[in-house]
Amino acid sequence: MLNVNRLRVLIEVAHRGSFSAAADALSYTQSAVSQQIAALENETGVNLIERLPRGVRLTPAGRVLLEHAEGIVARLHAAEAELAAIAGLRGGQLRMASFPTAGATLMPLAIAIFRGQHPEVAISLAEGEPEEIGPRLSAGEFDLALLFEFDGTSESLGPDLTREPLLEDPMFLALPADHPLAERRTLRLENLRAEAWIQTSATSSCARHVVRSCHGAGFDPLVTFETDDYQTVQGLVAAGVGVALIPELALSGGRDDIAIRALSPHSPVRRVIAATPAGTRLTPAAAAMRQILVDVAGRYVGMNIRGPSPS
Repeated sequence: MLNVNRLRVLIEVAHRGSFSAAADALSYTQSAVSQQIAALENETGVNLIERLPRGVRLTPAGRVLLEHAEGIVARLHAAEAELAAIAGLRGGQLRMASFPTAGATLMPLAIAIFRGQHPEVAISLAEGEPEEIGPRLSAGEFDLALLFEFDGTSESLGPDLTREPLLEDPMFLALPADHPLAERRTLRLENLRAEAWIQTSATSSCARHVVRSCHGAGFDPLVTFETDDYQTVQGLVAAGVGVALIPELALSGGRDDIAIRALSPHSPVRRVIAATPAGTRLTPAAAAMRQILVDVAGRYVGMNIRGPSPS
């Protein structure tokens, strides 16, 4: 393996025509330059420099090596510049993923803030459910992902994730505005045992947690419709075909034809986290975005996005 520092010495000697001039340019002694060239000739097994009464010139082998050396050093300079740009958030890329409701609420504002501060960093965003995104994040496919998880469950988002808590996202009961139970300020799950239910697809973590919660209240929910679009869920509730548990982040749009009520004694809560792969050094872009997400999530805490409650 050729020594890169010696290649740099060869370039200076070739361009300046003497060991002394190269030594001045490199802040070396003339003896040190001579030793570096000698070592390079030993590495290559050929003579690279002809010593002349006045200066030096390259041998044919030296000219061949010079051409390659200039390309190698130029690529190294480019790599150093690009790495410095990434470290200074003046370049590079940030690969992110998010579950849909956070992708529609937290992520847009965070991306806007990040792009305003670091416009030269390229951003990509994929969407999916936590059980899909988590393993891909662990595998290094993303730099950062917004995920959620429920307490007291054995479901795993993937191994070796570093979690940054962002907020708690409670799930509220949605029922038609003219439903008899809409007159109550709070409801218990057991009050809904006779209702038809609308939920996300049965394999989703939210749907599984809704079923677990209903089982805890002593009944098996009668699920009549499944959709992973919470806007569709709200439309079906408004049409009177069932009730649903909807995360608060999915209620930010609000509508007048459904009633949103809290559950007593407490609503199911999912914890929203910014996750990064554990055991790897966080990129400057990912670190900056994670802090922005913490700040953006703080703006949502305490916001009243659940709609009006009866007086």
